Amino acid sequence: MGRAGLNRKTALATATLTLAAEAPDLDVLGRLKGPAFGFAHHRGFTHSFLGIPIDAIFVVGFVYLIWRLRGRKIKDPNLPPRWGLLYLFACLAGLSHILLDFTNNYGVRPFWPFSEKWYSWDIVFIFEPIMFTMLLLGLILPRLFSLIDREVGASTRQPRGRVAASLALVGVVLMWGVRDFEHRRAVAALDARTYEGAEPLRVSAFPALTDPFQWYGVVETRNFFALAPVNSLGPEVDPEDDLKILYKPEETPITLAAQKSYLGRVYLDWAQYPITETETLSPPDSGYVVNFQDLRFVQLPRLFGPRSETRHALGAGVQLTQYLHVIGDLYGTGENRKLYPEPK
Repeated sequence: MGRAGLNRKTALATATLTLAAEAPDLDVLGRLKGPAFGFAHHRGFTHSFLGIPIDAIFVVGFVYLIWRLRGRKIKDPNLPPRWGLLYLFACLAGLSHILLDFTNNYGVRPFWPFSEKWYSWDIVFIFEPIMFTMLLLGLILPRLFSLIDREVGASTRQPRGRVAASLALVGVVLMWGVRDFEHRRAVAALDARTYEGAEPLRVSAFPALTDPFQWYGVVETRNFFALAPVNSLGPEVDPEDDLKILYKPEETPITLAAQKSYLGRVYLDWAQYPITETETLSPPDSGYVVNFQDLRFVQLPRLFGPRSETRHALGAGVQLTQYLHVIGDLYGTGENRKLYPEPK
């Protein structure tokens, strides 16, 4: 955004834009109070329309402080800092952060605290390699040509990078348009069939990391969830052998107690397709563990190459006593699983 022209409007634009674009992720400091607290406040106030102007105030104030401490130094004396414009740029950069987070399948809560509803476009993975490559090339290619010009003695007085940066931003928007079209085709294909004779109540398609045309479908029916890979170039849902059926577990006093815990409430508020699994600890009087998983992040093996098991991400568990009192929250897998006390 800076290279595309905003850095020609005022001094300190690039630094302000960069800091403001990253400022919403300062909510990671919530993890200092424990994983559950951090999870509850991730992509909350700092990622909201109300929080962005406040984020911008702190960013511009920080830039002003550094500018004063450095003796008000700027590269171009003919381009002084315009603080009102820098504040608007900081707000714009913060909004770009919300937009980027909205495009992936984790989601954002832009209307917090008035509404805690999550919104997600689901058209790109949390990390999108194609978009990252376009933006990276938009930054480094002008620099590369600038170094070549210096070697041959060409003039480099005019600032470089505006065209490349603008093309990179246009490329990102075009990519979103293509991914949205392919996403709609994938959802339509999932909704157009039955699953073991059952009509779908709700369908979603989530992007794979390695193939822009491969989608991971989650279908909810009355009694079960179906996990189905779908290729949007077809589009058609792959044969029955590739389907994975997960029957909805019955609610029990154990799962209800876990859902009422701090982590349970937070997790169910965020998850689109939550499912639970109950473990009885050994010996039996040791209590129980209720594992929470959002099916958005249970990726089928073929989407990530040849693997014997599905990938589970962003799952967590609640450990309870035999009397259904919450002991704490569990994170990680296998022997690396760690227990944290229930937040107060």
